[in-house]
Amino acid sequence: MKLDKSIGIPGHLLFGYFGVLIFMMGDGVEQAWLSPYLLDRGLDIQQSALLYTVYGVTIAVSSWFSGVLAESYGPQKVMMVGVMAYILGTVGFVGYGIPELDFSIMLVTYAFRGFGYPLFAYAFLVWITYASPKESLGRAVGWFWFVFTGGLNVLGAYYSSWAIIHLGYLETLWSSIFWVLIGASFVLFLKNETFPSSNGEGTWSKIRELSKGLTIIKEEPKVLLGGVIRVINTTAQFAFPVFLPLYMAEHGFTTKEWLQIWGGIFTSNIIFNLLFGFIGDFIGWRKTIMWFGGVGCGISTLLFYYGTQFHESGFWLVLFFGVLWGACLAGYVPLSALVPSLVKQNKGGAMAILNLGAGLPVFVGPILVGLLIGPIGHEGVVWVLSGLYFVSAILTKFLVLPKERSMELLKVET
Repeated sequence: MKLDKSIGIPGHLLFGYFGVLIFMMGDGVEQAWLSPYLLDRGLDIQQSALLYTVYGVTIAVSSWFSGVLAESYGPQKVMMVGVMAYILGTVGFVGYGIPELDFSIMLVTYAFRGFGYPLFAYAFLVWITYASPKESLGRAVGWFWFVFTGGLNVLGAYYSSWAIIHLGYLETLWSSIFWVLIGASFVLFLKNETFPSSNGEGTWSKIRELSKGLTIIKEEPKVLLGGVIRVINTTAQFAFPVFLPLYMAEHGFTTKEWLQIWGGIFTSNIIFNLLFGFIGDFIGWRKTIMWFGGVGCGISTLLFYYGTQFHESGFWLVLFFGVLWGACLAGYVPLSALVPSLVKQNKGGAMAILNLGAGLPVFVGPILVGLLIGPIGHEGVVWVLSGLYFVSAILTKFLVLPKERSMELLKVET
């Protein structure tokens, strides 16, 4: 299947993008309501926090291994393992844990469920980095984050807002399996011969391949910088929901207004995920990450927070600042093109670091809030988050591609 090169999607992977969109829609059905639902059922806040912490740990672990596993076994096989992990975890969590409110079962099965989407989605992202020409790689990963976020944060939320009313809470969770299977079915249409995996090299070779997720840091330290920048990218995304709704309520915002603002943020984000993929290819990946991502998020984080204090005439102002922050979050999209391009080989190892950086914020954000909000308060936490974004902009300066490094040395010599 051929597509216009300006679009940036590798034609033979088109069905994979659809698969990620539908899979992530299924994975995102409980994003906005599971925690309050479980609290209403009888869980306490400490149990809920522990449930999400363990879930975040397994997401981080599977994000770490997804890149190298995809390179070792082929992304298609790893994606199918992710589907099975999601289904088995959901069956245990919804079928045995929630009905009896058996917390030990809930803890184990929800954690196991966390292996699902990183193995499915991030293995496909590795496939994209191998299959896309360098000149269109930014657009290709931009499309990936468009479907990833669009499924998880937009379609999943809209579907669940309908489903919990018409189907019920448990039935909505069960229906996620249907959408995950639909997403997985698209992957069956993909041809795997274009991916240079190491399928024929034996078990010991594949074990050595897993270690590349660590050795790549020594071989190319800039990959580690890329991973740190990726952690900073979405730490605020998982920190804000912990304290911002309460802070905004103190300034007169209702829960409905908060949800409208949060929804607006990610509607903006999915649009700009795509746009910054194109922009990065044309003006440069580093410039896009540094200025739109790091500096843009640092400024818009502060605007978003302080705009809340002007609620009497400021709902639309806060919404605007939130949309601006969501757009700037997408400024980090070219990182998925830049980091694997730092190495000539072992792109799976580089992506393992980057995927770990994508998984860690799930629990780094809430932990950061828990540690800091007592000593320095809401305002202090926001300044820390803003400061991290500016730090990421400085770190991005050092992510120089080998070709750019050679050109800079040539300029010095001449």
